[in-house]
Formats: sequence, C-alpha cells, structure tokens
Amino acid sequence: MSSESGGLPVSAETIAILGAGAMGSALTTPLLRAGHRVHLWGTERDDHLLAAIRDGEPHPRLGVVIDRATRLFPSAKLAQALDGVALVVLAITSTGATEIFLRALEHLPAGCPVLIVSKGFRHDRAGRVRLIPDALDAEAPGRHPFLGIAGPCKANEVAAARPTIAVFAAADQPLRERCRSLFATEMYTPVLSDDLCGVELAAATKNAYAIALGICDGLSQGPGQPWHNLKAVLFAQSIAEMGVLAGALGGRIETVYGFSGLGDLEVTALSGRNRALGEAIGSGTTAGAAILDMEARGQTVEGPAAAAMAWSLAHELGLDCRPGSTRLPLLAALVRILDGTVPPLPLLADLVHALGAARATVPGPDIAKISRKV
Repeated sequence: MSSESGGLPVSAETIAILGAGAMGSALTTPLLRAGHRVHLWGTERDDHLLAAIRDGEPHPRLGVVIDRATRLFPSAKLAQALDGVALVVLAITSTGATEIFLRALEHLPAGCPVLIVSKGFRHDRAGRVRLIPDALDAEAPGRHPFLGIAGPCKANEVAAARPTIAVFAAADQPLRERCRSLFATEMYTPVLSDDLCGVELAAATKNAYAIALGICDGLSQGPGQPWHNLKAVLFAQSIAEMGVLAGALGGRIETVYGFSGLGDLEVTALSGRNRALGEAIGSGTTAGAAILDMEARGQTVEGPAAAAMAWSLAHELGLDCRPGSTRLPLLAALVRILDGTVPPLPLLADLVHALGAARATVPGPDIAKISRKV
C-alpha cells in the first residue's frame, strides 16, 4: 500500500498516537490521508472520547467525525497499540507526558522516534526546569530520538483537513525528512527546522502569553470600545519575550518569528482554552475561580503552569528578573495576575506606559532575512 505525499511515494507505516484528546485525534486525519495505518490509544480519561469515535459521532472536543479507519485502543491495550509501530506521537497534556512516556517505554520498538505534541515544561529530578523533550530524554538517555511539532494548527481544523503548516523540529535531518513524508498531504504541510529548542520554547510559552491576549478580549465585553490597541501591544511584546527566552536557552530568535512562534501564538490568541481563561479574567473573574470552573468542565488549561515555569526558567538562565529591570515585563505581570495579587487592567496599563518610556520591547530580527530563509 502506498500514497502520494508531497510528490513522493510513501510506503504505508503504522503510527501510534498516545492520547485521544483534541490534537491526538486530529492528527489521525493527515496520517490516514497519507495512506498510513493509525493506532489511537486513549488514557483512562479518554474512554468517552474513544466511544464517540467508535460510534461514528463527532469527537466531543473537536465537533468532527474521526475516520473509522482509525484503530482504537483503550488504556489497558497500550502494548498492542505500540506493536510494530514506526513512529509514536505523544499527545498528552504536559503534566502527564512523562508518566505516559514511561508507561510506553517498555513496549516501544528500539530506536522508535517519538513526536511530541505535548507542550510545556517539566521539572527534572534535580528540580530544574526542562523542555519536555529534554525531560523525557533524561528518563531514557539516548534510547529514542525526539521531534517537536508546532505551528498554527487548531485541532478541529486539522481534523477537518483544512490547510495549514506545521513545523517539525529535530536535530537529525533524515529524521525530519522522514516525518515530513509520513504526514504531508495536500492540506497538511510540514516544514522542517533543526531548532528543536526554539520550536519547543515557543510552543510552551505561547500558551502563557495567550492568556494575556485573552484578557484584552475579556475587557472588551464591558461597556465602551474594544481593547484592540492594548492587545496588539501585548502581542508584539509576547513575541519579543518569547525570543528573549529562546535565545537565552540556546534556541534561535528567528524561530519565534516564524510559524512555530508568531503563527502559533496568533491562532492560540484567537481561540482555545488559554485565551478563554484570559477572557474570563478580563471580564472580572479571578484567575483561581476561572481555572476551577474550566477544570470542572473537563478543560485542562496549560498556560498558568507554563507562565510560572517560564518565570522560574528565566531565573535559572540568569535573566534579570528584578522589579523594574526585567527583560520579561509581560511575563512578570502575567505571573502576578495569575497569582491573584493584582487586578489585570492597572498592571497592564502601567506595563504599556513603561514599555513606551523605556523602549523595553526587544527589537526583532531582520524580517526580510527570515523570509528568505523560509
């Protein structure tokens, strides 16, 4: 069996996706369209999602019917889901990524690549903040190559086969090329990067900064005009601060100004749970109450933890985090807002004034030069 993908014939492979949530289920669409066999495994919390797919109903988190060619595996069938696979896609929330990886480890074929959809940070055993690929590799050093994936990819649109670009990042070029050939369809276009650090840093922090942008949407629900100017200022500052963190960690700043940074933040700021959390805060709900409400509705929000861990990472990297001198003023403000220590509007208004007075926004790289690279 073969399929035409990106102009090249690709032999059918078996790919396992761990996690039947929104993006895990959505990625069945390009893989099936590229002619592959897809195993979708669900955690103990995914039983109702697998049941909906099995019954031909729209996926509860996507509103899209998942192709019945997808082979479904409940939580007790992890070993069977991983039997003979050429690639594993880890599509678990950041808090559960390490646990599921360790459960899968004994069943993974030797050297099987792991594509990480999970976004965020984890603490290693020494308490240091790590990006998820680094945290997983520390659990099984050198046993499996890791790839990151990011970009403007709303899960429901990926599931519905609407056109988009996804960035596949890994140090190894043949591995990047191989994964592009597995996923590429006429609607799902992978582009490649060797900057795994930059891609993963951007993908993790955009969930935090999307909360700040959502706050502006919440403010717009009150009387008066929309808060578009404030949102635009915070968007630009978000990208600048993501670049500061990426560069300090060893990634490339220009990665943040591409599809995996600017593009991913744009789509996350338009919709999604982190933006919704910010909207609730901007409309007057405390951060704690908004988070509890979303959790009660089964919605995991990754942004608050990402903000706190990115702030810890900034300290570990030696970035100046003193009040009034930090290179990450929006992140600092966001941490205080999420802690519930200050209301958002006065803090953000002071931030904008300070940015203008001090020209604190870090200049971006040469956009023309970046465009030529893309």
